[in-house]
Amino acid sequence: MSSATENMADMSYLGELQVEPDEAGKLGVSVVICAYTEKRWEQLCAAVKSALRQDPAPAEVLLVVDHNTALAARARHELAGVTVLESDEVPGLSGARNTGLRAATQPVTAFLDDDAEARPGWLAALIKPYASADVVATGGAVHPWWPGHAPRWLPEEFYWVVGCSYRGLPESVGPVRNPIGASMSMRTVPALQAGGFDVSVGRVGGRPAGCEETELAIRLTAGRPAAAVFYVPSAAVDHHVGPERLRLRYFLRRCWHEGISKASVVKLAGASAGLERERRHVAVVIPRAVLASLRQSVTGDPAAFGRFLALLAGVAATAGGFGYGRLRLTLTRRRPAA
Repeated sequence: MSSATENMADMSYLGELQVEPDEAGKLGVSVVICAYTEKRWEQLCAAVKSALRQDPAPAEVLLVVDHNTALAARARHELAGVTVLESDEVPGLSGARNTGLRAATQPVTAFLDDDAEARPGWLAALIKPYASADVVATGGAVHPWWPGHAPRWLPEEFYWVVGCSYRGLPESVGPVRNPIGASMSMRTVPALQAGGFDVSVGRVGGRPAGCEETELAIRLTAGRPAAAVFYVPSAAVDHHVGPERLRLRYFLRRCWHEGISKASVVKLAGASAGLERERRHVAVVIPRAVLASLRQSVTGDPAAFGRFLALLAGVAATAGGFGYGRLRLTLTRRRPAA
């Protein structure tokens, strides 16, 4: 049993949810924003305001503070219109999201990052696919908000490194394996019944890991053949990209940790589901980008060769992290109990 399932085994709180008619536009929505540092205070305030300004408005906005009592106290004192909670699980984004998911009182729970701002119409577009009972989760487009100009060396195929939508995602509404965590929603009860977010996967503080939404999305759809996760590009948010994320060192470190996280997802969900999107990305999207960058470098784009090198380095770092993660998990399984 996964740690998420163990942590959420007591499902007695499910009966407290306010279940409304299962029609898009009539579904009540709880918006959950997770935060862990006061360094993002201004961005957090903007994220909260953008959620409260949605039309139709969410039934509630829950701010979950991840083990930072000073931040929780400040939020309770200065932020109006939100319910401030403190994470009651182990430190990390997965635990904080679980706290919000359990506290949500509405049939749909939407998640917005503390450094992202929802555009007008975000919430309405995000819940529209729930008109189909088979849709269990949705994700929206995440647009990078650069601290200046977009880095010309960073290929759009790797925008996931900075937590944003990347080239290779659908350009219109359609099914995907998993949403991007900065802009996503899910049916509350099925997500709880599936065990919530696994706390062994995902970001903790500044460690650039991820994949917690991937692993949960796989579990959400695994038990129902018709269940689907939909990507809705019009459900858009703008995601602040800090200057520290524009360095090559961060790029390689993020790719490495993504590989490690993918190894954990494969262990939990199997290789078929755990690497479904990645296989297509490496087999189709990346080779196309490599060829395009080489052509552009020949035709006079001086930054294209940098993108070419970044593509190769990103794939190598991610693959290396995946191999390391698999080896570490194998050695852990073989280690005799004390």
